[in-house]
Amino acid sequence: MATEGAAPPDLAAIEAARATLGDLVVETPVHRWQASAVSDALGPESTVFLKLELFQRTGTFKARGALLNALALDEAGRKRGVTAVSAGNHAIAVAFAADRVGTSAKVVMMEGADPFRVAQARRYGADLVQVPDVHAAFETVRAIEADEGRTFIHPFEGRTVALGTATVGLELARQVPALDAVIVPIGGGGLCAGVSCAIKTVQPGCKVFGVEPEGADTMLRSFAAGSPQAIDRVTTIADSLGAPYAQPYSFGLCRRYVDELVRVDDEAMRHTMGLLFAEMKLAVEPAGAAATAALLGPLAGRLRGQRTAVIVCGTNIDAKKFMAQALFA
Repeated sequence: MATEGAAPPDLAAIEAARATLGDLVVETPVHRWQASAVSDALGPESTVFLKLELFQRTGTFKARGALLNALALDEAGRKRGVTAVSAGNHAIAVAFAADRVGTSAKVVMMEGADPFRVAQARRYGADLVQVPDVHAAFETVRAIEADEGRTFIHPFEGRTVALGTATVGLELARQVPALDAVIVPIGGGGLCAGVSCAIKTVQPGCKVFGVEPEGADTMLRSFAAGSPQAIDRVTTIADSLGAPYAQPYSFGLCRRYVDELVRVDDEAMRHTMGLLFAEMKLAVEPAGAAATAALLGPLAGRLRGQRTAVIVCGTNIDAKKFMAQALFA
């Protein structure tokens, strides 16, 4: 298992990962967001860029790490297949990756998982096992791994996952030069680990802020304790950011490269979902609104007059649920 002290990916490794992914993933666009909400919160002299990773294949950044793991399988590994545990987005990505490399996927999801995400995972050919809660999910996936010999693709931990997410940061750093700050949502920390590593490697003067929901602040607690911590339960509508614990490698990269962590509440994410739809016509899931909510909320004063990029990480939500969760001014 990777440890907190393991070497971080260097630029050559991140570039090689992006080359390996090739056309299997999209180089997602960056949009300069000029809106009254931005000028009201940050002042007219501020510049905000949205890295639109919600336009990635499968609807989230997760496809990058899942594909890198699947592409690394040898012939015997592909015959045995892969397995994963997820609230939905990682399950979809692993099913997609398995389909692309010609293997099978058995994924474990919670019984309360969004039906849209369940349907998407099945669409890519996954064999689904549903269990009552996230703790049971991890127990079940370990049993599948042991009994069937499938390769477990972790939702947020490990060097290969970090290399996948680092390609988001690499693209962003080259699409938008001279950034002052980047804001990244945190669930388990895999996205923030890779993005922060790439950003600090290419633009070392840029600050990186990680954002967690108040009801799933595992990384904040881990930073405070100085080691990976767990939480008893997740209480946030941003289920994609509801990791029950931190892990050593992603925690180590975040602690090394992230300048500060902040939290946002569900109400802020719901308002930001409505704002992104009204201003940008983007229908994002709550996790996809978290970084923007932090920009317009707890980080607004800090980033006034700055060149800031925000990771808009995902959009796997159906219309009915979106309308139930988003708040419109």
